[in-house]
Amino acid sequence: MPKKSFTIALAGNPNSGKTTLFNNLTGARQHVGNWPGVTVEKKEGICTYRDYLIKVVDLPGVYSLTAYSIDELIARNFIVEEKPDVVVNIVDATNLERNLYLTVQLLELGAKLVMALNMMDEAINRNHRIDVKKLSQLLRIPVVPTVANRNQGTKELLEAVIAVAEGREEVGGVRIDYGREVEEEIAALEKLISTTSLALKYPPRWLAIKLLENDEEVIKKIEGAA
Repeated sequence: MPKKSFTIALAGNPNSGKTTLFNNLTGARQHVGNWPGVTVEKKEGICTYRDYLIKVVDLPGVYSLTAYSIDELIARNFIVEEKPDVVVNIVDATNLERNLYLTVQLLELGAKLVMALNMMDEAINRNHRIDVKKLSQLLRIPVVPTVANRNQGTKELLEAVIAVAEGREEVGGVRIDYGREVEEEIAALEKLISTTSLALKYPPRWLAIKLLENDEEVIKKIEGAA
């Protein structure tokens, strides 16, 4: 019987344990090449779990998706244009606040997100108390505690990924409120963007926010669609 297949992307800050998790998932079944047109390393692998065949793409380690660097541009373009079935956001539990900046940007991008709350052993040793259930409720995504360097939580993470990939668990819907004045500008831009072909490919609200940030790549896309 053929296995069910889907694609996931791993996204996270540098040194969050993303590479270790990638190795846990794929073992020796991985391929290293370059992203098209650039010399940035591209790692892909295959994970077999139960009756699933999961393609795993390891995105470059980034702190944000603002496209100030080629790594950031690669990560966000893959999520928006290739539309992986699930994005696994690897978060360093010992540095939660800084890591959540990327999480919020992934949510604004409309990614179907599952969080791997990694390095939980170190967080506990430092007396960091994280209410995992509450964090999951606030973000409206599954949050799975992991210790990647001991291969702990990998099975639970895969179960959460499969539930999201198959639509058995609804994710997302979190909207950041930027205040009345900024929200008015976002709404006005979003209305205009919704009338263009770009709205079929990108979340209009995300494009509006990036325009207000003077994101050069998004400005080029808007000009090209005009």
